[in-house]
Amino acid sequence: MSLVNLLVAIALFQYVFFASRVGWARGKYGVHAPATTGHEIFERYYRVQSNTLELLILLVPAVWLATAYWNPLFIAAMLAIYVIGRQLYYLAYIADPKKRSMGFGLSLLPILALLAAALAGAAWSLFRNGI
Repeated sequence: MSLVNLLVAIALFQYVFFASRVGWARGKYGVHAPATTGHEIFERYYRVQSNTLELLILLVPAVWLATAYWNPLFIAAMLAIYVIGRQLYYLAYIADPKKRSMGFGLSLLPILALLAAALAGAAWSLFRNGI
């Protein structure tokens, strides 16, 4: 379970890093808060941060639910793939948003796997133990 917790913490710190890059881009490209548009490169950093937050809202509860039923090594593997996928997404989206697909897929698929694992685990538990 410690490995799962470590990887969740890494995913959260990765989000903090992306958020810090938005702040850096605001200064570099002159986009003053509360504006969220104004320079294409700033908007790329902003979208990476926003999209990461949108996925974290799914990831963290999915991890929490799936760990109740499945081996922590499976959960950790899904988290590792997610973190790598987010990093690839960040690098690709900043360089050319059209090339973000692989990073996005490697971010979303582990979340879907964790959600499916949570659903299957809960359903199996209900089937075996009753309500």
